[in-house]
Amino acid sequence: MSLCGSYACGLCNYPQERRREFEANLEKAGLELETDDKSDSKDQKTYFLKIHAPWEVLATYADVLKIKVPFKESDIPHGQDVPLEWLSHPFRLPEHIMRPQPDYFTYPFDKTKTDFFLITDKDTFFPPSTRNRIVFYILARCPYYKEGRKDKDKTGIKRLLSNGTYTAAFPLHDCRYWKRARNAECESERYNLYNHWARFLCFYKEQPLNLIRKYYGEKIGIYFAWLGFYTEMLFFAAVMGVICFTYGVLSYDDNISSKEICDADIGGSIVMCPLCDKKCPFWRLNSTCLSSWQSHLFDNEGTIFFAIFMGIWVTLFLEFWKRRQARLEYEWDLVDFEEEQQQLQIRPEFEIRCTNRRLNKITQEMEPYLPVTSKCARFCLSAATVIFWVTQCLCIRVCVRKIQVVGRFITPQLATSVTASCINFVIIMILNFFYERVAIWITDMEIPKTHLEYENRLTMKMFLFQFVNYYSSCFYVAFFKGKFVGHPGKYSYMFGKRSKLRNEEVSFSSPLLHLTETLKGPVSQQFDVCFPFHGLLDRLMRNWWSSRKGRHNPENHYSRWEQDHVLQNFTQLGLFYEYLEMVVQFGFITLFVASFPLAPLLALFNNILEIRVDAWKFTTQFRRPVASKARNIGAWQEILNAVAILSVVTNAFIMAFTSDMIPRMVYLYAYGKGASMRGYVNNSLSIYNISRISEENMPDTQDYWFDNSTTTCRYRDYRYPPGHEREYNHTMQFWHILAAKMAFIIIMEHVVFVVKFFVAWMIPDVPSDVKARIKRERYLIQEYLHNYEVERLKLQLSASFMTEPPSETSLVADKHEVLSECL
Repeated sequence: MSLCGSYACGLCNYPQERRREFEANLEKAGLELETDDKSDSKDQKTYFLKIHAPWEVLATYADVLKIKVPFKESDIPHGQDVPLEWLSHPFRLPEHIMRPQPDYFTYPFDKTKTDFFLITDKDTFFPPSTRNRIVFYILARCPYYKEGRKDKDKTGIKRLLSNGTYTAAFPLHDCRYWKRARNAECESERYNLYNHWARFLCFYKEQPLNLIRKYYGEKIGIYFAWLGFYTEMLFFAAVMGVICFTYGVLSYDDNISSKEICDADIGGSIVMCPLCDKKCPFWRLNSTCLSSWQSHLFDNEGTIFFAIFMGIWVTLFLEFWKRRQARLEYEWDLVDFEEEQQQLQIRPEFEIRCTNRRLNKITQEMEPYLPVTSKCARFCLSAATVIFWVTQCLCIRVCVRKIQVVGRFITPQLATSVTASCINFVIIMILNFFYERVAIWITDMEIPKTHLEYENRLTMKMFLFQFVNYYSSCFYVAFFKGKFVGHPGKYSYMFGKRSKLRNEEVSFSSPLLHLTETLKGPVSQQFDVCFPFHGLLDRLMRNWWSSRKGRHNPENHYSRWEQDHVLQNFTQLGLFYEYLEMVVQFGFITLFVASFPLAPLLALFNNILEIRVDAWKFTTQFRRPVASKARNIGAWQEILNAVAILSVVTNAFIMAFTSDMIPRMVYLYAYGKGASMRGYVNNSLSIYNISRISEENMPDTQDYWFDNSTTTCRYRDYRYPPGHEREYNHTMQFWHILAAKMAFIIIMEHVVFVVKFFVAWMIPDVPSDVKARIKRERYLIQEYLHNYEVERLKLQLSASFMTEPPSETSLVADKHEVLSECL
């Protein structure tokens, strides 16, 4: 086998015994080993063990793993020409890049039927990604104890890496990415990927998904397919968001409420009650003039339409992605992969730690299993740990909010906001550090059976932690800030009245503006979620330093395995964090998109960069990952579905209880008779007698900004004025608005959900042409297998006739036996 498909392992100088036993067992498994002298390495301290898999090993394990290989070139047309195809020509890549190999009919490899498959060259029959999978499968299960001993814990390359026996284990990249290889034997997929995919100047080009799949495997390929499709769909949401924002700009001059607030005779004459105890003074309504104009840009009639549109958009995105995913499953031979993985690819850790055995009803073989009692105990411990850490995160968030509230009394508002954002950012980073380790520990404790099950469980736990970590601030601002504040004379306090910490109030400007600022402002969320160059400079510096230190040989003596060794390792959670970054972003632009219509546009720009930055990292900065298969995006699909359903609820509640649209519409049609919004500002403010404000609620300063003739202040609420028989109780208008809000929530949710279910029913998960192709391919496979067995029977019969004519009874028996095998 060429070195381009080999593994390289960087070795330390210790411990010799474990390495000798492990390498001896690798040779017994059929692998060929080649060791470089450490004096030839760049630092003259590191050995490199190159592992070659000969044909016999590849064929044996391809049979064991049921790897699908081609047996006949496909005669099914790939696609039909579409009208106006020339419009997409500038965005297309050359055909040899998009489809690096022709389409074939495939069938699980059978070592006893090698003449059935299209084997022209044994060295290139199995692609590099398949060779990597087979070698890693052997490395993960090979023991490093002497024959005759039963130390089952001493198994696999992962344990040898963790205990320092080896420093690294990785498949080799192709030759240089920045220049085409002069050696004809070295493959050039890496160069093609860099030239047509990883460069930023290709941002408007389609992605070579087939080449990505061939080089990195299906799991990484499906990630970039999903990311590209998500970015394409963001274009439509971004366009609608820009239209909604443009409507807010164009209707800027028609905003009567802001004009009244800014008017010196109206807003300038209204004295507002203090927003906090002691430190907050009385203030005039026209001081919120600028924020009222800003709130109109995001809180207008178009916002309701945009919220409904996004509820339908997210359904279209998920349904069309299912169709795209189904097409990739067929084209990449992944239709039946999940069942094979469940039955064959049991995690080595599960085999080692589960000593109980039972009969598998499908394979009729003894296999390890975890008893129900142990499984329940581990699940209960896992659930308790998750609840504990989620509760801890919420408590930390409450403490940060308490610091922010206290800070308002001591420092200016800007300093308090910046300090709270910095503290929030530091807390997110610290919690992320602990969450990763806790989630891995919990998942390891549960001992999942397969790699797929392990990844899905880890994904669910990590996203639950990150959901609380990232979204708790937005949920607080959207549904709690300014909602449960009470009224003058009867304020609500955060930790009881003794704490003297009043619940936060908001100024007269729309509370939706506060949520908008939370989404686009805090560094703690935007730095880690929507900035694609996060960690990029750090990775560049590490790679540069690793390649620089100890390098004494010229470039032509600097071997490929040494070049790959200085790159960053692609860890088990590497792809997980790529998904997490995008799914958290997806949550921001769906859960709270009603407050910021430009969020999809910013996400679109971010993702265009994200695709090329990720491609550049995979091609130039990471070691080549071990190729692995994945039928779909796994547990992320269920997470996206849950976020999509939750987004309909959150946006409905945001429009009802955070936006000012419902109170405005009630006033316009019930109290303004549909004529004008004039008088809305005065109508939405209640009156309180200043003389009845207790001493603990009055400001410390005596400069109240008004003369002695002013006896009342105003506050946001719908309550009867002083002197009324039901003074300070809610008015009927309050109950009318509350009923309108509840009716809006019910109507919006039902409309969006009905449309969602109708769209999901109308759009099948698997395209009809893909269903037809799958059925035809299965039919043709059976036909070709039948013809192959018949031809083999004829050859057997002719051979037997040449040696000794068989009897009629034995001939019938042979035919029956062979035909039974075919069936």
